[in-house]
Amino acid sequence: MNALLSPELSLASISSICADKSRNSNRSRVQTVFKLPPTRRHRRIGRTKCLTVRAVLDSAMIDQLGLSESDIRNPAMSSSYRSSSLPKPNQTVLDAQARVCTGPTQTRPLSEEQAFKVLDTILRSARGDLKDEEEVSKAQLGAFFAAMTIRANAFPEATQWSEGETRAMNTFWPLLARALPPDVIFIADPEGSIMGVGSSVGPQFVGNCSSEMRLVGALREVLAGGHLGFEEVQGVLRDVLPLKIGDGVVTGVSESLLSAFLIGQRMNRETDRELKAYCLAFDDELGPPPVADVISLTHYGEPYDGNTRFFRSTLFVAAVRSCYGESSLLHGVEWMPPKGGITEEQMLKFMGANTSLSPLQAKELIEDEEVGFAHVSQREARPSLYSLIKLREHIKKRPPLATTEKVQQLVRARGKEAIVAGFYHEGYEEPLLMLMKRRGVHAGLVVKELRRAPQPLEADAFERHRRWLLRRPPHWNGDSGGPTGEEGALSMTTRLRSVSLSKGLPVNYCSGFRALSTASSSETDGVSRQSFSLEINAVDYGFEPSDTPRTDRSVTKNIELGLAALHGQKGPAYDRIVLNAGMVDHLLGCDGAEDVLVALDRAREAIDSGKALKRLLNYIKNSNKVR
Repeated sequence: MNALLSPELSLASISSICADKSRNSNRSRVQTVFKLPPTRRHRRIGRTKCLTVRAVLDSAMIDQLGLSESDIRNPAMSSSYRSSSLPKPNQTVLDAQARVCTGPTQTRPLSEEQAFKVLDTILRSARGDLKDEEEVSKAQLGAFFAAMTIRANAFPEATQWSEGETRAMNTFWPLLARALPPDVIFIADPEGSIMGVGSSVGPQFVGNCSSEMRLVGALREVLAGGHLGFEEVQGVLRDVLPLKIGDGVVTGVSESLLSAFLIGQRMNRETDRELKAYCLAFDDELGPPPVADVISLTHYGEPYDGNTRFFRSTLFVAAVRSCYGESSLLHGVEWMPPKGGITEEQMLKFMGANTSLSPLQAKELIEDEEVGFAHVSQREARPSLYSLIKLREHIKKRPPLATTEKVQQLVRARGKEAIVAGFYHEGYEEPLLMLMKRRGVHAGLVVKELRRAPQPLEADAFERHRRWLLRRPPHWNGDSGGPTGEEGALSMTTRLRSVSLSKGLPVNYCSGFRALSTASSSETDGVSRQSFSLEINAVDYGFEPSDTPRTDRSVTKNIELGLAALHGQKGPAYDRIVLNAGMVDHLLGCDGAEDVLVALDRAREAIDSGKALKRLLNYIKNSNKVR
């Protein structure tokens, strides 16, 4: 560990710290060696010489323990951080959920063959006859049938049931109605108007306990395509969370009902009232947040499900910004569906940092003059929301919480506060900014996170989809998929915008606000805000165009890139860290960042002087000392 604490020395190993500290050391031994240049004058060394990672599995120990290759958990890959205690969903139904548990324009109706296969799988699972596959979970049943009901009741013609889905349902529902439990039958046909057979169950269903009764009442409105009030949403969430889980089984509330509620609200496109309810519901779960004695604190709302393809830079950006008094609080989880990608918690855990900090301990690190930033796990700060991870994997698509969990203040500051968050779908930039203003922060910023384009509709739905798009309301800003591109997380990139991109928000689209008064922006009277929206072209600020480095779920690769950049190695990762530190400082109106070029130079100096690397290493050391 001593080598870690001095950037002048070789960082010879983060081996036993990162692999043996907490991750199943009796199952496999993974040794990872980071080799960095011994002195700063040797920074510019070829990539393979400067920074390499070597993972060695002790095959003798694996054989001795009688483990198969699938039992080996390699902490170098993000996928290995999924808890082995989580039951896996049925893949056939999960694939169907990916198509139908989404918005009015993104939904892709199943073909007749697909629908028959899915409903046959559900029937065999309900009867206990499913072989060589995971059973279809209660959460999957709730999400799938909620999607089918909402599509039938409220979606445009283009994304309602296809003819193939209708034929499949007509064939299987008489059998399913005798095999499925009442809560699922209610979700599939709440008013007895869709299925015909078993139509009396839905209208009469009230739930099995007081908390379920409130949930069922709210769910009737959601399944009809309607919306709920602030108090109604908060009441449901506080009634049912945290989930009580014993031996992997949820008790106290129906998983089917809760998963239907969560995915149904997302499919209906949440109102501002509903989003505020999700955002604020558990603010006081552990009491009031601690207040850090710092002049500035930025809350970073990275998507909790991580990066699967490209470099994730925010941890390293936080280390840079801390060097000149801009404190940061990162928050997230170790692993989260649907992507299950690289997260800050994985990187910090791999490097040996304490990832079980309470908000109060995080406050100490933010105030620490040797550190100036911190990371808090949702596991420690919002246990009620953390209890939903298994359910979220089984509903497949992102629920409303995927938006609102990014706008949290787990630690407050005596000085100015700002929130930075990313968004996937167009139409969510304004709700995110609304939530930031509701939080009362002085500045807020959202960054467009580009992702893969959705798969095209099947041929039998394409024409109906096209006709609906032509007549959709002019104010509609639903989840139409947007442009293709990199996943980006919450950060800006130095790559050029594709000339073939004809619609949707561009790469590096940013929108936000700054309070023009030093008073808290929660004091709406007398506080004016300056709003902005713009596209950042990195070339205009002297950056060479470059693609963001790929990491492809490799935690070690992401760490390599970040450490090499903080050690002064110039290249795409270095440029991305500088761009995101300096540009965020400028857009948020931070002191000393009025001139964007000066802000970028300040970020470069923090790296080139070695201060940023030292801050990161101090965090690893000091996070293990806090009490």
